[in-house]
Amino acid sequence: MRIDVFTIFPRLVAPWLDASLIGKARSAGVVDLRVHDLRSLASDPHRSVDDSTFGGGPGMVLAPEPVFAAVEAVEPPRPLYLMSPAGQRFDQAMAIALSRSDGFSLLCGRYEGVDERIVDHLVDGELSVGDFVLAGGEVAALAVVEAVARLVPGVMGNMASADEETFADGLLEYPHYTRPASFRDWTVPEVLRSGDHARVARWRRAQALARTRDRRPDLLALRGGLGAADVAVLKEFGLLLAEGESTVVEAAPDPLS
Repeated sequence: MRIDVFTIFPRLVAPWLDASLIGKARSAGVVDLRVHDLRSLASDPHRSVDDSTFGGGPGMVLAPEPVFAAVEAVEPPRPLYLMSPAGQRFDQAMAIALSRSDGFSLLCGRYEGVDERIVDHLVDGELSVGDFVLAGGEVAALAVVEAVARLVPGVMGNMASADEETFADGLLEYPHYTRPASFRDWTVPEVLRSGDHARVARWRRAQALARTRDRRPDLLALRGGLGAADVAVLKEFGLLLAEGESTVVEAAPDPLS
């Protein structure tokens, strides 16, 4: 897989891509990660990439000329996404879909925004990592790169990890424990020390269901609520809220209301 990132801060992005799991995959040639400086083809002596906005207003705007020139000189893998709070919400399902492609590219916005002609005529879409505003798209782009690259075969040592983690089945992940079995009088649940692998699997399923129900009921609602098997495994481990707990789950309340 090849992933290209366009930014005015290549020295901010490149070192991160050389670190940890992604860096190892990059060094091994499993993932081809390329970082491009948007200033590289700027035409003026100061290598300017921004200008004031037509119509007046605060802030500067990323200009079309250097951005088009940088992208067209590279001919990066498509689709090319602009990181923008106005974009499509990036989620685990999209990470999985992108990980199965041959590659894609990310354009990091800056300043007040980008010239709309970049949106209309250069990129193939816009991506958002959440309903908040950053100073630029670099942090968001790095989040997308990591979420996708770690799913590429050969990047993670044990691909089974991706099958059981949060969002893999529309649920939050079950809790984890490691040694020691007792720490400050807090003990690891007995079921995890029992050696009964089938029971451990059921316990983990129950924990994932209960955690999702309690923390992200909106995710449970998207799955159609609790099925009969879900209710049964919750009941087995005493995790039903009530004996007659409904299989219909309401949307999560607004945490700010």
